Amino acid sequence: MTVRSLGGNTGDDGSPHLYEDGNDYLVQGYTESDPSVLAQLKVIPPGETVVRVPKNLMIYLPKDAGGVCDA
Repeated sequence: MTVRSLGGNTGDDGSPHLYEDGNDYLVQGYTESDPSVLAQLKVIPPGETVVRVPKNLMIYLPKDAGGVCDA
């Protein structure tokens, strides 16, 4: 499967950015490290992380996924 760029907030190669890989979306963003924020989340399993993504990045989601683009 080929990873396809859907869009980002700081140009084609900047962060944050949204990608599509088959039936999955890949999100490039800033790792959340604020202990007070992380303490409010459920257990984060090994191998996972929390990424902070601005709401306005969701405009790049295809319409069938709740976004507004025609990807």
